[in-house]
Amino acid sequence: MGRTITVVLGGGRGSRLYPLTALRSKPAVPLGGKYRLIDIPISNAINSGMREIFVLTQYNSQSLNNHLSKTYRFDPFSQGFVEVLAAEQREESPDWYQGTADAIRRMLHHMERDGDVENVVILSGDHLYRMDYSAMLARHREVEADITISVIPVTREKCEGCGVLQADNNGLVRRFVEKPKATDDITDLAAPPGLRRAWKLEERPFLASMGVYVFRWAALRELLADPKNVDFGRDVIPGALTSRRVAAFLFDDYWEDIGTIKAFYEANLLLCEEDPPFKFYDERAPIFTRPRFLPPTLLWNTTANRSVVAEGCVVKGAVVEHSIVGLRSHILQKTVIRESILMGADHYQFEDKRKKLRAEGKVAMGIGENCVIERAIVDMNACIGDNVTIHGDPNRPDSDHGTWFARDGIVVIPKGAVIPSGTVI
Repeated sequence: MGRTITVVLGGGRGSRLYPLTALRSKPAVPLGGKYRLIDIPISNAINSGMREIFVLTQYNSQSLNNHLSKTYRFDPFSQGFVEVLAAEQREESPDWYQGTADAIRRMLHHMERDGDVENVVILSGDHLYRMDYSAMLARHREVEADITISVIPVTREKCEGCGVLQADNNGLVRRFVEKPKATDDITDLAAPPGLRRAWKLEERPFLASMGVYVFRWAALRELLADPKNVDFGRDVIPGALTSRRVAAFLFDDYWEDIGTIKAFYEANLLLCEEDPPFKFYDERAPIFTRPRFLPPTLLWNTTANRSVVAEGCVVKGAVVEHSIVGLRSHILQKTVIRESILMGADHYQFEDKRKKLRAEGKVAMGIGENCVIERAIVDMNACIGDNVTIHGDPNRPDSDHGTWFARDGIVVIPKGAVIPSGTVI
């Protein structure tokens, strides 16, 4: 039996997550107070026993590359690695990646090495879920598939924006439609009765692709030999159905595509629930991230409820309700944080500098005194002065204002922005 390698697609531009992606790629966006989106697929792979992992990067990749290099270091006596393959212009391919399949085609020569690769697990770098890929790989081998696609059961209303496939009673894929519109008639894509019973799909009869694939190495090379195959969902999968054995693998658990500001906001706040659908603290399959040697968080005269507070924070005399408070956050007296995500800071601002800035009437890093922040996302290293009110509203239209943005009724303060004292948003 040959090797299985894992490839994580980490080059996404993430335009729908702007301005969180103004200075970083989508997989590098902070998540849950202390993690990055890229930590999810890499941790799933490691917990599945897959230790040879390539991460393809391209857009705004510095912060992602930095995070990966400081996080995933295997024992030097093991065969494991997480290796970044940055986009490169070559004589025969002077352009940047044109799509997911094109990205892997351009990097195949870096992955072959010893030449004994049997299967390739291909993952997206921007989804939130916990999955054992070894079970998917076992089905891939059992049915002798060339391609196996991990799918989640969905209702018709959830099909828009997903790749939807039609499978027969044996779970073999016969048809694939990329992102059908709400007005399209896709009734014939629903699972047949036998598969509905076997996979318990009665209330959710459609199968949506998760963007998680297993390819037989030889089949992948042959399919990518055609330069017209640029994207997996649009080109490779539909084209392979006529000549390749394609199987579906059912995943019936929590999965979220963190593709928009709204999805990002809601997925984060779900982590604050008593029994969240996704738990970072599952010790059987932990989510790994960069080890940081930070002090415990100081909560002084503070009320915090239904919230996640990361380490290294200083919160003095504040109220925090149903919010995420990220690493090294600094929040001062009489401030209320409600239904918001604070990403914190990537470095400390020393107290003497903070005092000097405030004495000069300038704004220190973190959240000042007597502020109210509701339904907002405050990116890292933002500086918010005293007496600031930030209030998102579901009825607020999207708009750009330089130091703040409105998206999906949520106010987003970009990384490093300065909001002067007395500002009302």
